[in-house]
Amino acid sequence: VQLQASGGGLVQYGGSLRLSCTASGFTFSRYGMGWFRQASGKEREFVALISWNGATTYYADSVKGRFTISRESAKNTAYLQMNSLNSEDTAVYYCGATPLGGGAIKRYEYNFWGQGTEVTVSS
Repeated sequence: VQLQASGGGLVQYGGSLRLSCTASGFTFSRYGMGWFRQASGKEREFVALISWNGATTYYADSVKGRFTISRESAKNTAYLQMNSLNSEDTAVYYCGATPLGGGAIKRYEYNFWGQGTEVTVSS
């Protein structure tokens, strides 16, 4: 099982990035996908999730209206489009896979994790 997160980098305040998470070793279409982030010195926090069929999405209040999660089953890949980035979005972003339905916003609800991709927003 592997989740490969990519797309992080340095971006200016107000800019955009798109993160990708490519899965292998399990049946991608049967799992919900989520993104979490961990800023330096802080706990890992939920950012967004998308259900196994893409029909349901859920966002943390801090990113609602700015971030969009999506998935492409043909590529076994989930995405996180991040717009209007600010300094509070600076963190390492992790993708995870959950066998649960909607509402899986806790770390323990996720079976598999990617290695993280770092996002730095400069002012």
